[in-house]
Amino acid sequence: MKNLKDKVAAITGAGSGIGRATAVLLAREGCHLALVDLNEKGVNDTAETCRQYGVKVTVQKLDVASREAVYAWSEKVVADHGLVNIIINNAGVALGATVEDMSYEDFEWLMNINFWGVVYGTKAFLPHIKTAGEGHIVNISSVFGLIAVPTQSAYNAAKFAVKGFTEALREELEVEGSPVSVTCVHPGGIKTNIARNARVTETKGMVDTKSTRDFEKAFMTTPEEAARVIVKAIRSNSRRLLIGKDAVAIDLIQRLLPTAYQKLLIAGARSRRSKLMKQPA
Repeated sequence: MKNLKDKVAAITGAGSGIGRATAVLLAREGCHLALVDLNEKGVNDTAETCRQYGVKVTVQKLDVASREAVYAWSEKVVADHGLVNIIINNAGVALGATVEDMSYEDFEWLMNINFWGVVYGTKAFLPHIKTAGEGHIVNISSVFGLIAVPTQSAYNAAKFAVKGFTEALREELEVEGSPVSVTCVHPGGIKTNIARNARVTETKGMVDTKSTRDFEKAFMTTPEEAARVIVKAIRSNSRRLLIGKDAVAIDLIQRLLPTAYQKLLIAGARSRRSKLMKQPA
């Protein structure tokens, strides 16, 4: 999709981070927007910024874990804008927990947003995008959809699932010669609030709130840079997008050491666990 002017893009998780930055960049390109987030203030702030570029922006509070709400939103987007060309399934949450200590409630909470939210957004908008005659679906996975990491089993499960779901969808659309295309995005560490707002199930020596939030300090890429390459990927019809030098490095390590990379992560986790276990409770 070379020309974004006067197209219509729907974006989940538009209240902050990658969602907000991508919305602003698309607005600069003359793309009209339908924005949603659970953070009502955040998504309204994004909308106000985008309207400065003279585009139509509709906004609402939405929980992507609700299939009915996502389908109702897709119908409203078409009613409000006349059509829709792009859906960016960006909304996501984080959970730090070992498999043993993780509650089913937390596991289901994350999967309902990070995986099922992507499925609902894709299936609700796909027929409308086909009707528009030209369009693109962007599903946000993660580098944790390429490698597994201790204490991130739920996040890994969701992001690996997004990868498989998205790649299969692209293949199906190409088989039928559809004018709709798909990109699977694997961001590395992006300077957003996801780690700060993560749910954490503390396990001595493995998971604690402070270390989960400190992890964010190592994030390398700004949301604005992520948005720039996402919009470029839409224009160039990329199958897969790695965001950040860390994502490129992780992808390379996984390719070169498809199972041995796990030994590196285990060694690092054991070293950290040993230090933490020696600390007073």
